[in-house]
Amino acid sequence: MRGLDKKVMKQLFLSVDSGKINIADTPCPVVKDNMVIVETLYSVVSAGTERTIASFGGKNLIRKAIERPDQVRKVTEKISTDGILTTMEAAFGKLKEPMPMGYSGVGRVVEAGRGVSKVSRGDLVAMVGQAYHSEVNRVGHNLVEKIPDGVDDIRQAAFCALGGIALEGIHQAEVIPGETVAVVGLGLLGHMTARILYAYGCDVIGFDVADKTLPDTRLKAFINSADDHAADMVLSLTKGRGVDKVIITAAADSNAPIELSEAITRDRAVICMIGVTKMNLDRRPFYNKELSFKIARSYGAGRYDASYEEEGVDYPIGYVRFTEGRNVEEFLRLLATKRLDLSDLITHVFPFEKAPDAYEMLTDNPGHEKYIGILLEYGQDPEKWKSTVKHARSVARKKVPGKAIRLGLIGAGNFARASLLPVMQETGLFQFRGIATTGGSASAQANEMFSFEYTTNDHRQLLEDDKVDLIAISTRHNSHAKLIVEALEAGKHVYCEKPLCLSAEELECIKAAYEKADGELFCGLNRRFAPLVRQIRRTLQTEKIPAVYSYIANAGFIPAEHWVQDAKKGGGRIIGEACHFIDTIQSLDGSHLTGLQVHFAENEAYAMKDNAVIDLQFESGAVGTILYTSMGSRKYPKEQLRVFSNGTVCEMNNYVSLTTYSANRHTETKLKQDKGIRDEYQYIAEVLRGERKNEAIADAILGCGMLLGALEK
Repeated sequence: MRGLDKKVMKQLFLSVDSGKINIADTPCPVVKDNMVIVETLYSVVSAGTERTIASFGGKNLIRKAIERPDQVRKVTEKISTDGILTTMEAAFGKLKEPMPMGYSGVGRVVEAGRGVSKVSRGDLVAMVGQAYHSEVNRVGHNLVEKIPDGVDDIRQAAFCALGGIALEGIHQAEVIPGETVAVVGLGLLGHMTARILYAYGCDVIGFDVADKTLPDTRLKAFINSADDHAADMVLSLTKGRGVDKVIITAAADSNAPIELSEAITRDRAVICMIGVTKMNLDRRPFYNKELSFKIARSYGAGRYDASYEEEGVDYPIGYVRFTEGRNVEEFLRLLATKRLDLSDLITHVFPFEKAPDAYEMLTDNPGHEKYIGILLEYGQDPEKWKSTVKHARSVARKKVPGKAIRLGLIGAGNFARASLLPVMQETGLFQFRGIATTGGSASAQANEMFSFEYTTNDHRQLLEDDKVDLIAISTRHNSHAKLIVEALEAGKHVYCEKPLCLSAEELECIKAAYEKADGELFCGLNRRFAPLVRQIRRTLQTEKIPAVYSYIANAGFIPAEHWVQDAKKGGGRIIGEACHFIDTIQSLDGSHLTGLQVHFAENEAYAMKDNAVIDLQFESGAVGTILYTSMGSRKYPKEQLRVFSNGTVCEMNNYVSLTTYSANRHTETKLKQDKGIRDEYQYIAEVLRGERKNEAIADAILGCGMLLGALEK
């Protein structure tokens, strides 16, 4: 554990590259609309899901590749377009990123955000999904349910996510009271499923490769799933019919659970998978019996839907009886009415600070202990509510020439962790002073990888810190304008990831603040700084000779529910990403952009307005087009730039190669993709040191204004 201040909130992370468990110091999350802050009392360590993840992390790279061929395919595709060095850096960077663990627990509500009505401060609640192994969690209000008075042992309520998974499997299997149901796999999830089925009036036949029966799991029979006569024994127990339904709860790298299920079912039975096994389905038994196969998606309807989990939009009960939250509610009802009792399934309770011991038991089990349900128990130290955490430096910092630029980072999403911070660290020009996020997980992940001097849940502390020179903003797009203005008014230099803002009105506020401010403003439009783009400018002298520009952005598909596609949060992909390519062409031409028009494709299959052609006109007489599309293949290069001028053509391919066609053809290929991020940060440092003027921001503001104007027409 790292940290000078021991009495702060702590959260558990897994290092995917090594399998090591670490408890990190982090500021507690702050409340948001439609969400609640919960002080955790107990959380469940899943003997299935979390053991699998932890075991995977402890394996070498070859074993990881063998177990995840799908990820290997993605890597090989990226190599073909981005180059081997860039791809391997991204892959290894992802493996180094700490993963927050946990998804099921109970706690006490500390604060409820706007839009929350069903729970209030002081309520004991069960929570799922965002219920990490953390002393404090921020959870969407659809993912918490108040614990009824009849639940005497709140520890049992901590298993609510597993209960929700079991119930969703029962619903998907369309189980009817009185049916005979096979439960394949008698781990924790299997026992819980069997007990719920019994509470619903079903006969349950349990299967496993070893006898894991328990007295309180009232099975009609237990059958060893490896027994060659398993199907015959089922027929004798079901009057020769076979079971009505099968729920597979096993976690196995084998197709045996599927094959067993095919053999033991009656005609037109349903097989439902809620565990994790191979799924090689044999057509013959499915055809002969007209079987149905289903997979239950986690805890129920609403899972993975941001509008449900984050924005609190519930599904009408008339159309969806059992949502994610209502499955948890039903699980708690079974506990409260004493139809379900899990007390004997709780075999181990570890103090939270001893969590690594729990994971060691799951993965290596040096003591050869028998375990089923494992809980982490949290203390009630009031000091964990601190909004700021100071950190000790675990390694000596790299020395920088001259005065280092002291960075305060607001937001720590994927781009910040994967690109912004690694490249800034690599330059040696920046000192990581403080990081601010509204949630504990992101700041802890970033700090574990890059070691800031402090983390906080209040960005205003960075603005008030006289030891912060540059504020970097890497948050969702709808907060950019507000944070830029605040930081400029606080006297800071500001670097904001693109886009600058989402509306013309916001842009006017930014311009007004910048005109009055002492600090510089930079926008993360890095393509103009890419070595191959600068080489095109030198070769064709585009600042002197008008050219014709063509930029193809094969951006890839992003679903409508992604926040970038949300008009209020992300502004759409044209505002969020196409500004990159406008700025690149602006930098090549060097004259004022005088005209910009956007034409959208009409395709009902791609209705998110992320397929467009953007026409550009320049004061020099040059013209350009940007083709931005989500319809293309991922195997095709993501970005291509062609520039035509005075009998010469330069063709840049994905910032990996540049081919020049003139009297002769010449191709230059780089070993590593370079989109100019490092050179952009070098530029920022030179401007802040007074070594050059900040000329790029004028293009960023002009391009942003014209794009917003075209879109708002």
